[in-house]
Amino acid sequence: MAVNVAIYLVVCATPPLLFWLASKAPAVAAALRRRREPAPAGLPIERLAADLRRVHRCLEDLAPDAPMLRRRATHQAYDALLVQACAALGLPHWLDELPEGVERDMERLRVEESLRRAGLVVP
Repeated sequence: MAVNVAIYLVVCATPPLLFWLASKAPAVAAALRRRREPAPAGLPIERLAADLRRVHRCLEDLAPDAPMLRRRATHQAYDALLVQACAALGLPHWLDELPEGVERDMERLRVEESLRRAGLVVP
């Protein structure tokens, strides 16, 4: 008798269970796909380009008698954005290795040109 009840329960419970599992399969597959897709690192490239243009305008608008602290901070902000843009596009740079001075200014110009060649609109 107990065997018959067990068989009856298996026969009655299996189809609804299989239909329920089939209805959940697309959601499970989508969750697994989302988990495998790598999340983008850093800011979107459009945002980086806009920030580069904005900070470059700030550099151009600095008065000649602006405090040295403001001048250095603006240059550092611009260099940090250039480094992020290079990382986003996979371009080499040496901005964070060079000391302040002529070498770093030349590297800044080289990086700007390589970003332009990669298609990023920078001033």
